[in-house]
Amino acid sequence: MSVKFIGYIGFNNGSETQAAVRSRALDKEYVEAAARAQEAGDFDRVLIPFGSNSPESQIVAAHAAAITTRLGFLVAHRPGFTQPTLAARQLATLDQLSGGRVAVHIITGGADDEMARDGDVGTDKAERYARTDEYLDVLKQELRGTAPFDHSGRFYQVRQGFSAIQAANLPIFFGGTSPEAIDVAGRHAEVYATWGETLDATREVVQRVRASAARYNRHDVGFSLSLRPVIADTEEAAWKKADEIVEQVRANREAAGLPLTGHTPPNDGARRLLATASKLRQDKRLWTGVAQLTGASGNSTGLVGTPEQVTDALLDYYEIGVDHFLIRGFDPLQDAIDYGRDLIPVVRERVAAFDESRATIAA
Repeated sequence: MSVKFIGYIGFNNGSETQAAVRSRALDKEYVEAAARAQEAGDFDRVLIPFGSNSPESQIVAAHAAAITTRLGFLVAHRPGFTQPTLAARQLATLDQLSGGRVAVHIITGGADDEMARDGDVGTDKAERYARTDEYLDVLKQELRGTAPFDHSGRFYQVRQGFSAIQAANLPIFFGGTSPEAIDVAGRHAEVYATWGETLDATREVVQRVRASAARYNRHDVGFSLSLRPVIADTEEAAWKKADEIVEQVRANREAAGLPLTGHTPPNDGARRLLATASKLRQDKRLWTGVAQLTGASGNSTGLVGTPEQVTDALLDYYEIGVDHFLIRGFDPLQDAIDYGRDLIPVVRERVAAFDESRATIAA
């Protein structure tokens, strides 16, 4: 097993600590700088997010691919709004134009109000996951099929579907911790993606996904963990930096009239993450300060310490099966540069040594 690093290209240099930047919905200069910095920093891929009121992820990925040569792209995509046959051809086209650098992250969607902004009104979670399951059946046939196919299902009807452009090796990432999500992941995910919970909680999710995949005779699912590392030259400086991040997030939310407590997360994953945030610090380095204030809205937990200390914590996750780490910072561009210079090389070196030692013991 080898380790993969996934970075992040939002649409501007904004974050929870830099709310004012969000007024620039799409900052072309930032997108280009972030792509180049993460390619130079030896990231394997970058996630391009999806939102019901944000720029279109595939178009941003296409632009970033045009100014890079090695960096891969994890394009977030929500099923239900595009026909799966068309989505497959769009992804395959982007993959071929980029030289095989595209993966797709399927985001089913758990917040009813966000789904409604794109016209998806009246569906419940179980129905959306059933639709995603069928969507992926069709999408994979269009991406990978060698002959025309018919599909007759609850949500989609296809007659003699076939794409002249294909991407047989395009990886499918998928997340979600509800029973419905775990079942879809077991059937379809090449890489299962989850947020930064404790080691015990992460181990439990890994076991659930592996058991689900085994029911479909699949045994090679990878696992991606999303974290917000806070690194500095000393442990004291790293924790000071984390405390400053919390205070800035608090100030920004108060200024915007957003709640600091009493959160009601909209989906199972956020509820799990908020439960993790009941303690500020857990395991060796897990830090939940921002998750506490924001109601665990998305990727909001971190690891705090020196690069070597954060590496120790990442290796604990690697040992239980996590082979992809999606890392992004609260100062997005500068943190990406710092990770590439100070964290990623250390982790790769330590993982190589760990794998060599494990292979020796096995032999």
